[in-house]
Amino acid sequence: MPAALRHDWNRDEVIALFDLPFNDLLARAHAVHAAHHDPNAVQVSTLLSIKTGGCPEDCAYCPQAQRYQTGVEAQKLMSVDDVLERARAAKAAGASRFCMGAAWREPKDRDIPKVAAIVRAVKGLGLETCATLGMLKAEHAQSLKDAGLDYYNHNLDSAPEFYGEIIHTREYQDRLDTLDHVRESGLKTCCGGIVGMGESRSQRAGLLQTLACLPEHPQSVPINMLVQVEGTPLAGIEKLDPFEFVRTLAVARLLMPESMVRLSAGREQMSDELQALCFFAGANSIFYGEKLLTTVNPDTARDRELFARLDLTPLQLEETSQTVHADIVEPARETSAASTA
Repeated sequence: MPAALRHDWNRDEVIALFDLPFNDLLARAHAVHAAHHDPNAVQVSTLLSIKTGGCPEDCAYCPQAQRYQTGVEAQKLMSVDDVLERARAAKAAGASRFCMGAAWREPKDRDIPKVAAIVRAVKGLGLETCATLGMLKAEHAQSLKDAGLDYYNHNLDSAPEFYGEIIHTREYQDRLDTLDHVRESGLKTCCGGIVGMGESRSQRAGLLQTLACLPEHPQSVPINMLVQVEGTPLAGIEKLDPFEFVRTLAVARLLMPESMVRLSAGREQMSDELQALCFFAGANSIFYGEKLLTTVNPDTARDRELFARLDLTPLQLEETSQTVHADIVEPARETSAASTA
């Protein structure tokens, strides 16, 4: 049987994984991935901004913050019909999960019934649903759960000690509190972070350590490569080494073996070869479609072509909540083959 899930990782242990020789790390991560998932299947989601711009937060990476001059204009919440049109198109293109984002610090009481109506309509199409609306009160989480929401996304963004370098309008504990409300309502959690914001390797390890030490591992763990947007404070910083990004995905897979690890923002700037390494390292979920909220994403034709070249298939909806539980190979056999753990 696979090893028991751990929630007690310490920083030194996680850094030691990052420090493994690159090929050794990928071999271990791929073996764990294959033990818990179909290594040739990828869950496909589409992300739609249902309420764009005008956010009062100061997240240094975000083009939707109203204090930055990024060219993103504030818009009202989309109508149910308009969202449904986009959801139908996403399903027709092969998406099994439809994610909806609203640029709020937190939704107001009056916003929840509107979002709930959207969730019910999208759920009625036979799609899994996910929403990211900012901080969430316990009663709001329950209302969304009752409406049929499957996942709630609320990223930690970074390690606790680096968080204050990026965001000043919301405390780290606020994020943890929202995750508590989401879990207590029975919603699944989608929670990850962003790398390439100027953090150290130790701080990247700290982000993954925090995620892996939550009371439950997030069912979905998006790992985002910073997309630098002109007008935000992080525009122009030194870009992260792509192989360090692959290491981050691989370590996420080792720490959270049963989670869907999503190769998220930044794919537009990634070569096909880099994405292939990410899939081998344990990424088994992507966002599908031409835009992620307000930033560009590879179009569906490019993704279909890449899937064909790599012999990858999209996970069907009934498969997304199931995992393959093959035995993990004993550590003593690590050097015998590239696929051992």
